[in-house]
Formats: sequence, structure tokens, C-alpha cells
Amino acid sequence: MGLLVVLLFGPDKLPEIIQNVVGFLRKVREFSDSAKQEVRSELGPQFKDFEFEDLHPKTFIRKHVLDGEGLGIDEIRGALDPRAELSEVADAVRGAARAEENTAPTTGGRTPLSKEAATGPDTYTAFDPDAT
Repeated sequence: MGLLVVLLFGPDKLPEIIQNVVGFLRKVREFSDSAKQEVRSELGPQFKDFEFEDLHPKTFIRKHVLDGEGLGIDEIRGALDPRAELSEVADAVRGAARAEENTAPTTGGRTPLSKEAATGPDTYTAFDPDAT
């Protein structure tokens, strides 16, 4: 970049250009500072510690949410963590399974799969050969 400036303007005009750029940057900084002071004075004494950098979204979140008196990062993580809800659901399912085990017929904790155990030896079931 510096080489390009030297080639465009020449080494004899380079000090003058640097002075002009530095003067322009000073005027912009002074204008910005005076605008900030004017806004602060118009807002009143309750905003004397107001910083314009705090209006940036990342800075605002960092200052007011993560480090502030409101919610902290641990509370946000806890609210978004599904493990507590999943454990409640798992406990409810386990409780329902235990209740079903208690009401199921006593066959050693297993469901009978044979026809005799399901229907009994002296009951007759209809057989439809066309259905199979």
C-alpha cells in the first residue's frame, strides 16, 4: 500500500499527503467526540456513563446477559439442556412398565407365546384355512 502511494504521488509529495490524511482523521475524531458529548448532554445526567460501544449487539449481550445481574451463561445452558426433561420422561416410562409388570399374568415375568398358554388347553379356536 505504501509503495503504491509513493508510486502515485512521488516521494516529494508524500509528507504533504500524510499530513493531510492525519489532519482529516483528527477532524473526524473530533467531530465524533463532539457528537457523542452532545448526545450525552441531551440524554441527561442519568446517562453520563453511557457508552456508544455498548449498542453493538455482541457488547450488549456480553455486558447485560453474560456478565450482568440478569441471566448468566449457566442459567441459559441449564434452560436449554434437555437432559432433565428426558430423565423425567424415562422415569415415567419406567414407572408405567413396572405397573404393567405388576398387572400382567404371572408367567415368570414373560408374556406367554404358545397357543396353549394363551387360549388354554380345553378351549377351541376357529381355524380359517383361507385366511392364511
